[in-house]
Amino acid sequence: MSRVLVTGGAGFIGSNLVDRLTVDGHEVTVVDDLSSGSRANLEGAIVNGATLVEGDIAEAGVVAAAVAEARPEVIHHLAARASVGHSVADPGEDARVNLIGTLNVLEAARTGQVGRLVYVSTGGAIYGDAAVYPTPETADIGPESPYGVSKYGGELYWTMYAHLHGLSTVTLRLANIYGPRQDPAGEGGVVAIFCRALLDGTKATINGDGLQTRDFVMVDDVVAACLAAGESHVGGSFNVATGEETSVLDLVEALASAGGVRTLDVAHGPARDGEVRRSLLDPSKAREVLEWQASTGLEDGLRRTLAWQAST
Repeated sequence: MSRVLVTGGAGFIGSNLVDRLTVDGHEVTVVDDLSSGSRANLEGAIVNGATLVEGDIAEAGVVAAAVAEARPEVIHHLAARASVGHSVADPGEDARVNLIGTLNVLEAARTGQVGRLVYVSTGGAIYGDAAVYPTPETADIGPESPYGVSKYGGELYWTMYAHLHGLSTVTLRLANIYGPRQDPAGEGGVVAIFCRALLDGTKATINGDGLQTRDFVMVDDVVAACLAAGESHVGGSFNVATGEETSVLDLVEALASAGGVRTLDVAHGPARDGEVRRSLLDPSKAREVLEWQASTGLEDGLRRTLAWQAST
């Protein structure tokens, strides 16, 4: 078993990854400022031996001290400001965390001689309105929000450190992730928001006409992709996606079916600035090189997500 450090490990995706790592017997250190994650997400992992370092990755000293103390063999870098809307409203803060924070992780990894670095990036937000669907990793980059720009900038730093300093790096470009621990009060989590509305019997708001599409991936499948990337030695970027396209209106129908109700009460609001109209990623490279593929069907994933939200 190995020593692993996870930035953003108290968040939605990060805490699910930390749970799996600790259950598998790894020695795990989490660095998180708890601005969007929570200690509650780590309760089980801490019982299993995980350590939480509370701090901001944009502060170089915090990251350097954590890496020096933990001496990780693998770093999974998930910490980020991950809201398109907030990045439009405050692009400086978005860049501070997503660019400076990523540089701090890379510098700490370089001086700490970390063996493997996994960067969790975004698919739809960096490809923008693509010319090809499903969109492969070779597609033109066309971010339409500061968030997409900063995440792609992080990718470039990640790759540059591999070339300049010989670090073993890999990037995962995630589609739209959903599942247990996704915050229904946060932006970008349409599944979590709609699940909460269904359970509370309230009206869900669709931004725009609802014909915009996404590639929805269950968080358990993302965890499996992170593990596969961390255990491999390949570089480059890999889409983490199902390769299946679902409109927001179709998501509403699937959620109603999963919840055993006739329909979900919805209203339409204005479309959000900076959001792409269509997002569908090609996961074939990850399947062929990392030997990973999504295994959770949408309705099954929605049932599991509803069950988790109903229990909280």
